[in-house]
Amino acid sequence: MNANTSRQSPAEWEEGAQLFDRTTRDLPTGRHQFHKERMMAQIHELQQDERTTTAAPAKARRLRLPRPAIVLPAMAAAVAGAVVAGSAMSGGGGVRDGGLATGPALTTQVGVATTKGVPQLLDQISLAAADGSHPAVKPGQYIYIESKTADTFLRTVDGRTSPASHALHRRQMWKSPDGTKGWLIDPAVNDSPEGETLSLPDEQGNTPKANLNGPSYDYLAKLTTDPDALLAKIYKETKGQGNSPDQEAFTTIGDLLGQSYPPAELYSTLFKAAAKIPGVVVVEDAVDAVGRHGVAVARLDETSGEREEWIFDKRTHVFLGERSVQVKQNTGTDALIKPGTVTFTSAILKRAVVDGMKQTPSRSQAG
Repeated sequence: MNANTSRQSPAEWEEGAQLFDRTTRDLPTGRHQFHKERMMAQIHELQQDERTTTAAPAKARRLRLPRPAIVLPAMAAAVAGAVVAGSAMSGGGGVRDGGLATGPALTTQVGVATTKGVPQLLDQISLAAADGSHPAVKPGQYIYIESKTADTFLRTVDGRTSPASHALHRRQMWKSPDGTKGWLIDPAVNDSPEGETLSLPDEQGNTPKANLNGPSYDYLAKLTTDPDALLAKIYKETKGQGNSPDQEAFTTIGDLLGQSYPPAELYSTLFKAAAKIPGVVVVEDAVDAVGRHGVAVARLDETSGEREEWIFDKRTHVFLGERSVQVKQNTGTDALIKPGTVTFTSAILKRAVVDGMKQTPSRSQAG
């Protein structure tokens, strides 16, 4: 990642926010909301900084958006293991920012990665996925995904930049099978406990067509379940995005795992396709956002130095969540994000089909 520590005016950030809104409609729901949060927080902080020297300052770091190709100020990140409860969830003695408590940057021990056993592990995960219960979604029903997420960013106070974290928080999302109706409750995005609509058309009157970057359940149900054909489609439709074709393909599959509820056959195919991406490794011990240990299928982004990890239960091979860990030392301002910093994390708590918007599943429904 390229450091960029220049400060911009609130007017410039307002213009950037408009650009962000126009160009990120195709992002997967989770990624779109994450970057929307970061952009809006940046604008708010800059406006506050204009009014008082003691206000929450701007974040100096910039994050590449893999799709579309715009640059936003932020560094995603997160919480690992017991550190969550001790630091982030208590606020760590920090301040409030965008409705969420902030605290010191959170770290983890960098797990050892190996190429040994990658095909075997992904084969086991694929078999477990095929055996899992993924109910068909009928018209009028909704896919419900409940997760916990957190992040770390670079914050500048009185001219001094240092890493900080946002607290682990609950995220609930409902989407109709055709993708035109939905609801999101996420304090990182909206301070209201009621949340906000995800229904289409959007505020500009647009109804984007479902695609790999913004899929609906109906769209996923029509995708090929041939691993080679699916991977070829992913490479073709993400060409020119991200830091490399292989990393973008890996990230795209990861988005589908964490932010959708694919039909069982496609879900199994995603892992078979991932096994064909060069550079995929196994990390024997990784921790999700709520402290669950598992084995990770991972890939290192050579440009950013971050390793994206998909975490699975070691016994059942059920998908637990994902995280990104800074593995390589960067230069410039980016060097403040040290190796071992968890730069993004999420944990899937419930995933189910429900009969109404804002309805939550019973224990027997949750997957």
